Amino acid sequence: MHNRVNHNKPRSGLTAALDIGTTKIGCLIASGSANAGTDGEKELRVVGFGHQISHGMRSGTIVDIESVEAAIRSTVEAAEQMAGENIKEVVVNLSGGKPKSRLIAYEISIAGHKIGDPDLRRILDPQALGGDQAADRELIHTIPVGYSIDGNRGVRDPRGMYGERLGVNMHVVSATHGPMRNLETAVARCHLGIDSMVVTPYASALACLVEDEKQMGVTYIDFGGGTTSVAVFFDGELVHTDTIPVGGQHVTNDIARGLATPMPHAERMKTLYGNVIPSASDDHAVIKVPLVGEEESSEESQVPRSMLVGIIRPRIEETLELVRDRLANAGFDKVAGRRAVISGGASQLLGMPELTGRILDKQVRVGRPQILAGAPETAAGPAFSACAGLLRYAFEDSKEIPNFTYGIEAEPSGRFGRLGQWLKENF
Repeated sequence: MHNRVNHNKPRSGLTAALDIGTTKIGCLIASGSANAGTDGEKELRVVGFGHQISHGMRSGTIVDIESVEAAIRSTVEAAEQMAGENIKEVVVNLSGGKPKSRLIAYEISIAGHKIGDPDLRRILDPQALGGDQAADRELIHTIPVGYSIDGNRGVRDPRGMYGERLGVNMHVVSATHGPMRNLETAVARCHLGIDSMVVTPYASALACLVEDEKQMGVTYIDFGGGTTSVAVFFDGELVHTDTIPVGGQHVTNDIARGLATPMPHAERMKTLYGNVIPSASDDHAVIKVPLVGEEESSEESQVPRSMLVGIIRPRIEETLELVRDRLANAGFDKVAGRRAVISGGASQLLGMPELTGRILDKQVRVGRPQILAGAPETAAGPAFSACAGLLRYAFEDSKEIPNFTYGIEAEPSGRFGRLGQWLKENF
C-alpha cells in the first residue's frame, strides 16, 4: 500500500501547487487553513507565484529529466522568493502516463447493522476493486460517485443507515508507472516531496467550473500546450477523464513548417493573429513572416491571414473530433448534457467556443480560474487553470479515498456492462 496523500491532515501554513506543463511550468504558494472556518476558501491567500518556459517535456511526458529539474527549481525559487519562505511539499499535476478512467460498481454484505466508518473503509478499500492486477499501472484517484443500500440508489452518505447490502459506484483513474516515476524523480531532485498528484483535467476543472455546472453535468476540455485533456462531471462528481497527446504546441509546429518561419515567430503569429473561424477580411489582412535562416534585417515574406487560418483550423478541428470520438467510445458524449467549458492556453484562440460548440454539439463557454486572493493578474488567465485548481484541490475537503496502491488497473470482465448499469441508474 502506497500512501501518497493524507487528506485528513490539518491544512495550515503554506501549501504549494506545481503545474508542470509541456510549454510552461507554474508554481503558486498559498497560506491559510481549510479548517480555520466553515468555508476554508476564505482563508486561502496566494503569497508566492513563479512561472517560466518549460524544457524537457513533450506531450505531457518528461523526455529530458535534467531540463525539467532545472525549470522546476527556478520556478519554485521565484515563488519562494516572493513568499519569503521555503516550501517542502507540492501538489503536482500529471499530464502524461496515459490516464485510464473506469467506473466500477460492487457491493458488500453489512448484515443489517448500522453502517459506520469501518463499513465505508471496507467497501472503499482499493484492494477490493478486484480483477487481474496490471503491474505497469498505479492508481491516482479513487472517487466514490454514489452509494446504494439494498439496491436503493442515490445515497450520498450511507453512515448511520441500516440495510443488508451496501453498494458503491467507484470512479478509478490510473496511469502507467514510468511517467509517474519520472515526474516524482524530477520533483525529488529539487528537494521537494509530493503531497498529492492530480490528473491535469481534474485540477483544471476544479478552478474553472461552478458548482451548478458540476451538479447538472458538464464536459470540461483543457487545451494545453502538449495535451488536450477532458473531464466529465455529473451530480457534483468527476465521472470520466481522458487525455489526448495533441495541444497548442502542435499548432505552432504546423505554422512554423507551413510558413517556414522560426518557432518563436510562429508562436507570436498564433497568439496575435490566430483564428479558427475564417472571415471575409482574411484575404486582405497581410502578415509579415520572418523566414528561417534569414538575417533579422532581411526581407520578410508577406502572407494573407487566410493562410494562417488555413493552417490552424484543420489541427484544431482534428483535435476536437478526437475529443468527440473518445467521449462517444467511452459512452460519455451525451451523459453530461449539452454544457461544455473550455480552458487552457489554446482556448484563447479567436473562434474557439464557436468551433467547439459546432463539433461537439454543445453550448460552450471559456472558463477562467476563479480569482484567488493575492494572485497576480498573470495567474488569472486560462493558461493557469491547472495551477489554481491544484491549490483548490489541496484546500478543499476531498471525497477521495486516501490510500494509493500499485497495479490495480485491470480491465474487469463486463466493464461496459458496469458502465451501462451506472448510466441506467443515473439517467
